[in-house]
Amino acid sequence: MSHADPRFMRRAIELARTGMNAGAGGPFGAVVVRDGEIVGEGYNRVVATNDPTAHGEVVAIRDACARLGTFSLAGCEIHTTGEPCPMCLGAIHWARIGRIYYGFSISDAAAIGFDDREFYRQFSLPLHEREVPVHESPGQEAKELLAEYLALPARRAY
Repeated sequence: MSHADPRFMRRAIELARTGMNAGAGGPFGAVVVRDGEIVGEGYNRVVATNDPTAHGEVVAIRDACARLGTFSLAGCEIHTTGEPCPMCLGAIHWARIGRIYYGFSISDAAAIGFDDREFYRQFSLPLHEREVPVHESPGQEAKELLAEYLALPARRAY
């Protein structure tokens, strides 16, 4: 088991406190760390920006990617005040972040009104049983787009 440097969680908490006291969003802050240095920071800005994707983790990932000039954060870790929601967890995986440290659990967040448990439950259901229906839309044009992408000489794989 790896142990987190408490400085990084303290910085995530400081960011979260700044955002929540400014009315920007909930008590969620995050830092992305590479080689012992913070390379990205963020706090929840959902209310401030009217952007439901502006969670602390996503803001920190965007900041780190911009600072480092890359979409891959392989070799990084993220320290976040709260256990990541499904969206943030997906963003962390897409960014290739290798380790997650969190301060409070999804159940702790649910106790103050940020309940992600239903999202996790919905995602575990078959597509046809989910509250928000998911359907494949027929269209050869969309599938042709895949072949066009593969043919690009300068495409970058994720």
